[in-house]
Amino acid sequence: MSSPLAIAHVTPYAWEDTAHPVNRHVAAVTAELAQLGHRVLVVAPTRDSARVRADRKSLRGDPASLLPAPGEAPRAIAIGELLPEVTAGRRRAAVPVDVTRAVEQLHETLALDVCHVHEPFAPSVSSAALRHSRALNVGTFHAPSERLVSTQLARKVVELVFGRLDVRLASFGETAKLMDRFFPAPYRVLGPGAAVPAAGPTRIGPARIVFVDAEERAALRAFIRGIRRLDPDGSWEVTVVSSRGLSSSTPLRADLRARVEVVAPAGEGAASAVREADIVVLASEGARPAPDLILAALGAGAVPLASEIPVYEELLGDGDRGLLFTPREPDLLAAQLDRLIGDTQLRGRLRAAGDAARADELPYGKVAGRLDEVYEELVARRHGDRTDPAARKRVAGRPAIDVDLHMHTDHSGDCATPVEVLLATARDQGLGAIAVTDHNEVSGALDAAAKAADYGVKVIVAEEVKTKEQGEVIGLFITEKIPRGMTLQETIAEIKRQGGLVYVPHPFDRMHAVPDYEHLLDVVDDIDLIEVYNPRVAIGAFNEEAQRFAEKYRIPAAAGSDSHVAAGLGTVRNRMPDFDGPEEFLASLRSNQIITKPGTLLYVQALKFLETKATPPAARRARKARRVKRATRNG
Repeated sequence: MSSPLAIAHVTPYAWEDTAHPVNRHVAAVTAELAQLGHRVLVVAPTRDSARVRADRKSLRGDPASLLPAPGEAPRAIAIGELLPEVTAGRRRAAVPVDVTRAVEQLHETLALDVCHVHEPFAPSVSSAALRHSRALNVGTFHAPSERLVSTQLARKVVELVFGRLDVRLASFGETAKLMDRFFPAPYRVLGPGAAVPAAGPTRIGPARIVFVDAEERAALRAFIRGIRRLDPDGSWEVTVVSSRGLSSSTPLRADLRARVEVVAPAGEGAASAVREADIVVLASEGARPAPDLILAALGAGAVPLASEIPVYEELLGDGDRGLLFTPREPDLLAAQLDRLIGDTQLRGRLRAAGDAARADELPYGKVAGRLDEVYEELVARRHGDRTDPAARKRVAGRPAIDVDLHMHTDHSGDCATPVEVLLATARDQGLGAIAVTDHNEVSGALDAAAKAADYGVKVIVAEEVKTKEQGEVIGLFITEKIPRGMTLQETIAEIKRQGGLVYVPHPFDRMHAVPDYEHLLDVVDDIDLIEVYNPRVAIGAFNEEAQRFAEKYRIPAAAGSDSHVAAGLGTVRNRMPDFDGPEEFLASLRSNQIITKPGTLLYVQALKFLETKATPPAARRARKARRVKRATRNG
């Protein structure tokens, strides 16, 4: 670890449910991360109304006190009461407004480096945290359950929320495959870990078989049918850990009752029973698997016997670390159990095969170390101060000018503003510099630069280039036209070749051609500045998302009017020290103050329509001639 980070882990499950696999993982891993020196906060719902009120009071009063000092034990904050579930429809109700506001306030008041959300399916505290996060976002998807993933009916909305993840982790390879099928993206597999207790004395006596009722109900029935077929004279005993007990559909013969103990889960769930087990049986048919039980068995040195479903096969190495049987085949289950009961050497070999996992894969300290590497890799992508010290000295103390960094002339197919009119309007609006960014064309910017001195306005030669499939990108301070249709990476390389700066316009406005989040992450190191305010963006949340992206990666923020009509110039402006050339521009941008003039979208859009669509071509030519003459005369 290079430096302490402020990290929030967000779970959607009530924090009192300490036996829940996700909460158990979060509690163990955050404790280890704190041991590494990080400042760790756990954010979770609760069933305790009084605790919610107390924690929200702290959030309003002194939110900084919620984060522990580096190396201190993690703290937990109850962000809201557990969300109710509709039993019949198996879908949660919407996140309460007060919970959403509390999550938003948390992100506004705490300077977090990383927000790590677990199972961020909507609606939940995790999904709300992801929506409002201003930090670098890591998401872990735990359960390989198609039923859970398929409940995300508003697929496009969920994709947008998941799109804010900077890293996607999956606890199992099968989870990664499932998520990629529903929500395609790169997923890294990082196992959740398990408790690895110190080795105790070797057990003697009957083979102890443990079944934990954590899978679908059919699994328990399959297990009971299997043990009915065991040799009644064999050396074995059974513990069933179940809060529901055995139903009438799973009766036991009198001779089995003496060998089968049914216990309710204790405070730590089934952990104590698994620690005492020789064999742990899992019989899921795949509807609701419990892979955490296999990990717990391996961690405790027990031998798993599991049904042949993909996630169980993955964890057992196709039978290297335990035995498998075909689901709904009680005879085969019993046969495999008989093998394990009667062959202690086989049990020893399988147990030894799990030694590597107990040493390197399962310990929570190892999992936290791998997470720490993920965080450090992510944090390393944040921009530092890339400006030239000599350029910083030159711009220091210079008077501030107003700059508009995004506009178009009639060299763009969707704009009718002549270069002369643009320059005259920029001068009249008090702009000291402008970037002319015609669509896939640099001729308008070159023309404006040649005439700029006559109007007293500095011109940055630029172009807004349409890439092949990844939206648009602006090259500032370029000298030659960049062809459209190249990949985003190729376009950026050409901008850099010309000594230009890479400026990403309206990055999250779905009304424009924009690169998706993953494409931006691919090139985040090459971005020089990002447009965080564009008055032509119809939905304000898109600008806010751009602002968050700039903040989390510490990319210099800028703004532009994106004007397609002269009247739109200066509707947003960057107030920054005067500059010459790209190095001084970047140095000046460090002091940038973005000044907005909201409420002009409908007006300028209407003018654009009138100038480019509603006016006949001959009338447009005549109007252009009059405007150029007037602008030239006034210039």
